[in-house]
Amino acid sequence: MTTAHFVKPDWFTRNVLNPTVAWLARRNVSLAGSRVLAVRGRKSGEWRRTPVNPLPHGGERYLVAPRGHVQWTHNMRAAGGGELHKGKHVERFTAIELSDAEKPEVLRVYIKKWGWEIGAFFKGLSEKSTDAELLAAAPKYPVFRITEDSTR
Repeated sequence: MTTAHFVKPDWFTRNVLNPTVAWLARRNVSLAGSRVLAVRGRKSGEWRRTPVNPLPHGGERYLVAPRGHVQWTHNMRAAGGGELHKGKHVERFTAIELSDAEKPEVLRVYIKKWGWEIGAFFKGLSEKSTDAELLAAAPKYPVFRITEDSTR
């Protein structure tokens, strides 16, 4: 698995957009389903938080990393799960990373739902991309299937 693809957030995203989305989520306001992901750091063991867009599809839920192999994806692999926060509601979950072959349909649906926000990270791809195009891009975008876990 390649971990080279990573799109660093710009100043506006780091200092305005992400903190605003997180602030809203902490107050039980979700922008089109957004949540705050909390996952334990793989080295520090401390909770790390970032806004995410969980994707319901086909009776399952997924977390897609449109910026590529970022810190939360490395932490998720190590931790095997985390928490989604909205207001005082905390949903604990386990996560299983999808193989590249499993990603095309999830990526297509994710781009269709969230393209207005994250489309710039999927350069050359759209909801109308072929399976072959999405499969070729799949190694760049980690995707995790998440399931509720009351034991975490």
